[in-house]
Amino acid sequence: MKHFKRCSIRYVETMPYLLKSEPDQYSFADLERDGETLWDGVTNPVAVRHLREMVKGDELVYYHTGDERQAVGTATVASVDVSDPKQPRVMIKAGKRLAKPHTLADIKAHKLFADSPLVKQGRLSVVPLTQAQVEWLTKP
Repeated sequence: MKHFKRCSIRYVETMPYLLKSEPDQYSFADLERDGETLWDGVTNPVAVRHLREMVKGDELVYYHTGDERQAVGTATVASVDVSDPKQPRVMIKAGKRLAKPHTLADIKAHKLFADSPLVKQGRLSVVPLTQAQVEWLTKP
């Protein structure tokens, strides 16, 4: 099922994304505590493009990198400021902690992710997902 939202005077298909963060820099627990945070400081051109493409309401999956390497929670895009296209500023709002975190090994083993940039471009910090991937990552 495709999800659409109104953006300005036209409708655009929503796109879920996975955001990666080092848990010792800014963990999902930090996001839960703060409620919202600004997602900025991304320098990879592909990741920056994905941030620019985000719209309010997009679903997000929060992923811990480093030693954990697992999807741990959900969030949503609260607002997007692309006044500086090289440094988009995306406010994200905390969602829920995943009942069952999925490790990178789990993700790599699942056929849904065979062609995903999450698997093929491991250093990419902002990764587009399909709705089926989000549903698999967030199911209890």
